[in-house]
Amino acid sequence: MSLVMSPGLLEHPKVGELFSADVVQRAKETLAKIPGGFGAYSDSRGSLAIRKEVAAFIKQRDGLAVEPNPDHIFLTDGASVGVRSCLNALIRDKRDGVLVPIPQYPLYSASIALYGGSLVPYSLDEKKGWQMDIGGMKGAIAKGQARGVNARALVFINPGNPTGQCLPEANLRELVKFAYHNKIVLMADEVYQENIYQDVTPFVSARKVMKDLGEPYASGVELISFHTVSKGTLGECGMRGGYFEMFNIAQGTVDEIYKVASINLSPNVVGQAMMSLMVNPPAMGTPARAGLEAEKAAILASLRKRAHMMTDGFNSLEGVTCNFTEGAMYSFPQLHLPAKAIAAAKAAGKAPDVFYCLRLVEATGISTVPGSGFGQEEGTFHMRTTILPSEEKMKDVVERLQKFHAAFMKEFK
Repeated sequence: MSLVMSPGLLEHPKVGELFSADVVQRAKETLAKIPGGFGAYSDSRGSLAIRKEVAAFIKQRDGLAVEPNPDHIFLTDGASVGVRSCLNALIRDKRDGVLVPIPQYPLYSASIALYGGSLVPYSLDEKKGWQMDIGGMKGAIAKGQARGVNARALVFINPGNPTGQCLPEANLRELVKFAYHNKIVLMADEVYQENIYQDVTPFVSARKVMKDLGEPYASGVELISFHTVSKGTLGECGMRGGYFEMFNIAQGTVDEIYKVASINLSPNVVGQAMMSLMVNPPAMGTPARAGLEAEKAAILASLRKRAHMMTDGFNSLEGVTCNFTEGAMYSFPQLHLPAKAIAAAKAAGKAPDVFYCLRLVEATGISTVPGSGFGQEEGTFHMRTTILPSEEKMKDVVERLQKFHAAFMKEFK
């Protein structure tokens, strides 16, 4: 990125001393993918060369026989922009509903409200590791229909945010069949697909599940999948690079979304270059690839340790239960608060989980988000915290949490 952002360095007499030959070559190749250079607009869908790289990435990841159509791939300023673009296209008025998991990432509820649609919530099953409950989804559709809302799309987040689960392939097969029989567009938020911290439930894309199921599902389910450079081991949030792929979506719909994308002229070019590096890493056997693999392995190994540290820390607390953080970057424990704490929260005009989180940050400096900010089953209380602090800091976080919680429970018994 240093070389593509400052291409004059490629002409520097000591460039070979500062960068390996494979890095210099890759920088030249990346610059060639953006006609006019990094200061110019690209196609409104993003550089065709980079979209072809995304197509090749999807083909390899999912074992497809044919690469996806690069003209059905849109590069975006992060995954959020793609999500909003697709929701804007789906929603006509308040009679159009979007099924969204509870707990949910607030991007969805906020965007649905912004575009005038209706949120159709469906609950994830905490007792089954936050899996999707197909029966509950059917009930959610029926409740929506009772109030005049027709579900047009279904959002699912895998690995989950805020819940940190990885969905089993069997659960995903149920989901695809459900979408097919209910004629619902699937919106697959798969931005954490690289963040996996166990070996029992690997990440499997919705695209692959559809392929493996065969017909009528392989060509009969409309799917939009999202990815980003902000997560994984890259974690370049500020670069704002993302993509969405439209599969089994009518060409007329793709064309209309292309028109809307053209309003913004083009996605930022730096984010496109970062996406290129993510989906098309250095070739095997090169110095750059060896360094990349070593760095990725170290990051994921450390995150796996931190996932265990955080989950074990929560489960060591009185009245707290927490599913293991299988993926993504978060733990979402349930707080079984004493009646006196719930009463004190009510007296303070706060939701019980908000009350707990405020007391926690005041006493320890640990910032968490109450479960009510994501939605939760009535009568339950949760909070979300991240596993991103370093291993050294994580030890201190867990110790502070244990000390605070013990004092909190003693105060309100």
